[in-house]
Amino acid sequence: MMPIATINPATGETLKTFTPLTDGELEAKLAKAKTAFEAHRRTSFAQRAQWMNAAADILEARKGEFAAIMTVEMGKTLKSAVAEVEKCALVCRYYAEKAPEFLADVPVQTDASTSFVRYQPIGPVLAVMPWNFPFWQVFRFAAPALMAGNVGLLKHASNVPQCALAIEEIFLKAGLPEGAFQTLLVGADKVAQIIADDRVMAATLTGSEPAGASLAANCGKQIKKTVLELGGSDPFIVLESADLEAAVATATTARMINNGQSCIAAKRFIVSEAIADEFERRLVAKFQALKVGDPMQPDTDIGPLATPGILQDIDNQVQACIKTGARVPVGGKPLSDRPGNFYPPTLLTDIPPGASAYNEEFFGPVAMLFRVKDIDAAIQLANSTPFGLGASAWTQVKAEANRLIEEIEAGAVFINGMVKSDPRLPFGGIKRSGYGRELSSQGIHEFVNIKTVWVK
Repeated sequence: MMPIATINPATGETLKTFTPLTDGELEAKLAKAKTAFEAHRRTSFAQRAQWMNAAADILEARKGEFAAIMTVEMGKTLKSAVAEVEKCALVCRYYAEKAPEFLADVPVQTDASTSFVRYQPIGPVLAVMPWNFPFWQVFRFAAPALMAGNVGLLKHASNVPQCALAIEEIFLKAGLPEGAFQTLLVGADKVAQIIADDRVMAATLTGSEPAGASLAANCGKQIKKTVLELGGSDPFIVLESADLEAAVATATTARMINNGQSCIAAKRFIVSEAIADEFERRLVAKFQALKVGDPMQPDTDIGPLATPGILQDIDNQVQACIKTGARVPVGGKPLSDRPGNFYPPTLLTDIPPGASAYNEEFFGPVAMLFRVKDIDAAIQLANSTPFGLGASAWTQVKAEANRLIEEIEAGAVFINGMVKSDPRLPFGGIKRSGYGRELSSQGIHEFVNIKTVWVK
C-alpha cells in the first residue's frame, strides 16, 4: 500500500505523512454525506451558484498557494499549476451559470395532459481521482455534481493528500454545508468497502485501466452507475499538406504537457513519409531546447516525474523498445546527475512492427514516431491500439479532415489543434479508455435520475 504522504518528486524528500482514516472515522464521514445530501438536494440553483462562484473566487485569489502545493506534491511546473487552478475556477463558473439550463424540465408531447423529463440528484458520489491533474480532475467532477444537488466523496491519489485537503477546504470556505464535499484520506484498499455502502450511490474514476476495471467490477456487483476516464495512447497524425511548423510546435507541447504525464498527451506521432524526416529533425531540435529542472523555476519546461516507480517504468519501457531495434535520436535514459525523478524529453523511432510499444501507454516525456505512406495507413495505425481517448490530426485538405473525423476511433478528434478538455465540450473515451462523459451538458447528466413524469 502506498503511504499517504507528500514526497517532493524533485528531491525525493518526504515532507509530510498522513494517518489514514479509521473505520469509525470513515463511517462518520459517510453518515455526514447522507445527512448533507438530504439538505443540499433541497437548495436552489441560485444558492448553489453562489457557493460555486465563491469557490471560483477563492481559487483565483489563492492560485499561487494552491499551485505551489501541486508542484511540491507531484512535480508539475509551477506555471502549469497556476493555469490549472485558473481552469478550475472556470469550470466552477461555467456550471454555476449553466446548471439551471442543463437540468431544466424538458417538456414532451404525449397522450398525457402534461409529460416531461425531470433531472434529480441521486446522492453521495465517490470520486477516485489521480495525481496528474490533482485539482482539475476533481473540480471537473465536483462542479457539476454539486450543482446538480449531489454531494461528493473524494478518494484522491495517496501522493497528493495536501491537494485533497485543500479542495475540501475551498468548498467549505465557499459556504457549502459541511459534508457536501469531503476528502477521505484512505488507501485504495478501502474503495470496495466504500462502494459497497448503501449510502454511496455511484462512482467516477480517472486513472489507470486496472484501477478502472476494479472499481467498475465492484460497482457492478452493487448495480451502481460508473463513469471511467482511463489511459490513452493518443495518435497525432501529420499528413503531407499539414502546416509543418505549427504541427511541430504543437506536437512538442502536446507530448510534454504535465512532464509527459497526461492521458490526453499526444503519444504516437504518425507522420506521412514525405515529410517525416523533416518533422523528426524539427521535433528533435524542439526537444533538445526544453529545459529540465526545478519545477518551481519559471524557465523550467519539464519537471520531475511524480514517483520513483513511474521513472522506473518509463525507463524499462524505453530500454525494452531499444532492445527491439528502435532508434533514439534524443534522450533515452534517466538523468542521474541530480536527485529526484527526472527523465529527459525522448524520441523513439524505427520501432519494429509487433514491438510492445505499439500497444502501451508511455506515461512520461517519451514520444514515438511512426512513418506511414498515406492516410489509409495513418488511420489504421491510429486505431490499432486498445485505447480511444483523444486524437489530433493535421491536414489542410478538407476531404482528409472529414475522413479523419469520421474514421478515427476516439472520444475526441482535434483537427489542426491540440487535444484538450474544455468545460463547454464533453470529455471521455471509448474502448479501453473508458466510458461516460465529463463536462458540458452530457457530464452533468451522468449522475442524475432522469425521471419521466406523466400526468393524465
